[in-house]
Amino acid sequence: MTEFAITSLGDRVAFDHHGSGGPAVVFIAGAGPHRAGDPGTTATATLLAQRGVSSIVYDRLGRNESPAGGDITLERELAAVAAMIDAAGGSAVLCGHSSGCAIAIEAARAGLPVTGLVLWEAPFMKDGADTREWIDEFERRLDIGDRDGAQRQYMRDMPAEFIEMAQQAGIWDGIVAQVGSLRADGRSLVAVSAEPLDRVLAPVTAPVLAVVGTDTFPGMPEAADAIAAAAVDGRSERVPGAQHMWDPEAMAQRIAQFVGRG
Repeated sequence: MTEFAITSLGDRVAFDHHGSGGPAVVFIAGAGPHRAGDPGTTATATLLAQRGVSSIVYDRLGRNESPAGGDITLERELAAVAAMIDAAGGSAVLCGHSSGCAIAIEAARAGLPVTGLVLWEAPFMKDGADTREWIDEFERRLDIGDRDGAQRQYMRDMPAEFIEMAQQAGIWDGIVAQVGSLRADGRSLVAVSAEPLDRVLAPVTAPVLAVVGTDTFPGMPEAADAIAAAAVDGRSERVPGAQHMWDPEAMAQRIAQFVGRG
């Protein structure tokens, strides 16, 4: 059953809480997904609950049952993460997906009670200048009301078939409708790319696991290895998965091991 929490900045966040007691995990979606459209993450959370791990899957601000007006800043998104950690029991491992990895890192760097980071296919392949140029143009389009153009700009380097598939499936308009939620993704990616990764991750003393699928995109394994090398306590691994999504059973097993319930 959907639960709701109010952040310190007044936003209302919808979430599902799977399991109770034991170590806690909060899943942070990347660009686009929400609970209703992301059965793989919900399946992973359900499997974790069976292993004695409590987990939270929430709708990012501006998505599905977490509507949010105005500019959805990184500060507001981090307040949502803080509210989810509180709902999980006061501390949690953050499991970021794609650009959600950058939000997870920023949450840990902000001093939230994060006990570990599991980062799935972090898209850290651009340097700081390229990232700023990409996101500045995305925000320019967003700020003038060109929501379709902003969405296309954000997806500039993704396979072209992603947009074609969304249009053919009749979900493109829904994706564009929540494009404002991507401002936090963009700002977090800019922040993570602004300095060498070892400096970015220096404040993060909790263990970091960077994971990619066994069938992944070019550059993803190298990004995971770079994260592992830069982290104070880091490692990188491959887990069964394809098309930027993990296999729920395999990922649940690996997260359970990471939190000591494997």
